[in-house]
Amino acid sequence: MTRLLVVQPDDLDPVARLGDWLTGAGAVLDVVGPGERPLPATLDGYQGLVVLGGAMSALDDADHPWLADVRALLAHAVTRRVPTLGVCLGGQLLAAATGGQLRRAPHGPEVGVLLVAKRDAATADPLFADLPWTPDVLQFHVDEIALLPPGAELLASSPKYPNQAFRVGENAYGVQFHIETTPEVVASWARHAPDTAACARPGEFEPDRLERGHEDIREAWQPFAERFVRLAAGELPARSEGRRTLPLV
Repeated sequence: MTRLLVVQPDDLDPVARLGDWLTGAGAVLDVVGPGERPLPATLDGYQGLVVLGGAMSALDDADHPWLADVRALLAHAVTRRVPTLGVCLGGQLLAAATGGQLRRAPHGPEVGVLLVAKRDAATADPLFADLPWTPDVLQFHVDEIALLPPGAELLASSPKYPNQAFRVGENAYGVQFHIETTPEVVASWARHAPDTAACARPGEFEPDRLERGHEDIREAWQPFAERFVRLAAGELPARSEGRRTLPLV
């Protein structure tokens, strides 16, 4: 049995379709709201960790003191080489927990169903190698990862914000974007954050466009989620920091 701890910082960002993909691949999920009950001190008994997004900033400890516990758990996961996936806020928390730097996005919010582009390092990565070169993603963020953690590998970028996906250590992944959402979840974000939503392209939140965009996201990212379960189960080899390939001359 592959047990995953899922940290859900915000009720407005549930595990949603990502949860369906993970359980469909054989995982058992233990979903925890860190503001509702304490997080475990270790990941004993879990084969993987997923940290979702939320409306708060990753360093907003004054209003959300449990953020420090999430960062500590992410650092523990990297140290113990527990397969980890941080989504949007979760990716920012992973970066902060391992020495990266965050800031308010200087070019404004990045919002809507958009493309990211894989970097060369993704071709050797067990989770990213089989993704399309420019997969669709859902963007809805006002903060950014300004500097990746020391030693992290950049796996995907966008024209507006380059640090869209990275791996730190053998098997801890952070993504700036969302893959877990449904059209209904995104529509609720637009209602709760109209100023941010207004930065999207005209018509971006029309139901038909959201439906088409989420189908494109599913095609790329459901197999990715299934590979994450295989990684957590020990069926997919992790990327080794010592395994480098030299260029052909």
